[in-house]
This record gives sequence, C-alpha cells and structure tokens, in this order.
Amino acid sequence: MKIALIGYGKMGHMIEQIALDRGHDVVCRIDINNQQDFQSEAFRTADVAIEFTAPAVAYGNIQRCFEAGVKVVSGSTGWMSAHAEEVRRQCREEGRTLFWSSNFSVGVYIFGAVNRYLARIMNRFADYDARMEEVHHIHKLDHPSGTAITLAEQLISEVDRKDCWVVGSLTQPDGTTTIEHTPAANELGIDSIRRGEVPGIHSIRWDSEADCITITHDAHSRRGFALGAVLAAEYTASHSGLLTMDDLFSEK
Repeated sequence: MKIALIGYGKMGHMIEQIALDRGHDVVCRIDINNQQDFQSEAFRTADVAIEFTAPAVAYGNIQRCFEAGVKVVSGSTGWMSAHAEEVRRQCREEGRTLFWSSNFSVGVYIFGAVNRYLARIMNRFADYDARMEEVHHIHKLDHPSGTAITLAEQLISEVDRKDCWVVGSLTQPDGTTTIEHTPAANELGIDSIRRGEVPGIHSIRWDSEADCITITHDAHSRRGFALGAVLAAEYTASHSGLLTMDDLFSEK
C-alpha cells in the first residue's frame, strides 16, 4: 500500500516506521514547509493519506486530500464538531472517504467498551455522580481531548441523568488551575491537565458518599496510536465512506 503522511512530527515519524515495518511504502511526506506537495504526482498516487496535525489546519488538509482523490485517515481532534455535517455529506454524496477517530489506540477502543458497559450499570444507581479527567503533554493545543469528548458522549448516551458534557477545570504546565465551569447535576464535567510529555491518561470516576469507582486508560507511549492509525489505513484502502473504529473492529 502507498501511504502519504500529513504532519511529520513525532507521531508522523512513528507512523512511518510502523508502516515500513508492515511492508508499506511512504510515497509522500507533507509538513508545514512543503504544502505545495499536496499538488504533487507522488501525493496523488497514494492509496491513503494519514493526517495527524492541528485543529486549525486539519479540515483544510482533509479537503486537499478529497480534491486529489486520496482517501484519508485523520486523528486530528478539535475540528470535527464544526465540520461534521459537511464531511458526512461529501462522503455520502461525492464518494469521498474519511476514516476519523479521536484515538486510534486499540486499548482506548476497549476502554470505551468498558466505559459504555459501566455507564449502563451506573444508570440504575443515582447516588453515584460521574466526572472525567484527561492528562496530556504540554504541546496539546485543544482541551478537553478528542478522546475525552468521545468517552463523555458514550457515557451520556447511557445515563439518563446526564444531558451534556462541560469543561470543568484546566491545569496549565506551570501548575496554575482555572475553573472554567462548575458542572450542574445534569452535566458531566471534564477536567484537563497539561503536564510534561504525557501521551494520554483518561480517567472516569463514579463517586458516592459510600465509595468511589474509577476506570483509567494510561498510554505508555504514542506507539499504540500510531499502530492503530496504520491498521485504519489498511482498512480504509479497501473501504469507502465515513469510517470509524467501530467499522474496523466489526470485522475482527
């Protein structure tokens, strides 16, 4: 399979190594300094582009892939809510293909399944209130993380007493914390912490006067995300439309 990489930082380099180890060819590497390569012949020959960039540029990158007729796998977060309907329309009406996930880690996918199952149980026990915390490296620009939002939406869909998620607090790299919102009873608060080079920690806490139940996913490195992105690219090469991790794992 021929792969184009969009975003060639730490994640891009790790994706490249895993792709090469799995026998794929990386035919194009696009970063901030060579945006003209979106128009290159090498880019147009790619079976799939894997895009890991920033919220401000991700949607534009995906549109460039569509214009070149290249399928795209994107792990960029912070942009989908504003453009979801247009991307769905393009995939449905124009034959475009996008595999999008807020997190490509196999472990996070399993964690999501545990989250949904626990939420269904806790829906029956109103004494327990839920809150979420996500910790990421200091370079992450958006908060809460896309993974935290996905987990929150999963929980809310199973718990009648929760209507929406809200940003709770943000702790900056220097340790200062600002309270952005105090959650109401019907809101799920998400607290964000930016610290060091943490790949990603997500915890969901169910607290009551009697006790507390906490589930946590702690990523040891970015490798799990990179491997998942390559697996998604392998799947995307032979499928079309708007794809997610549910599609990938439905065939496993």
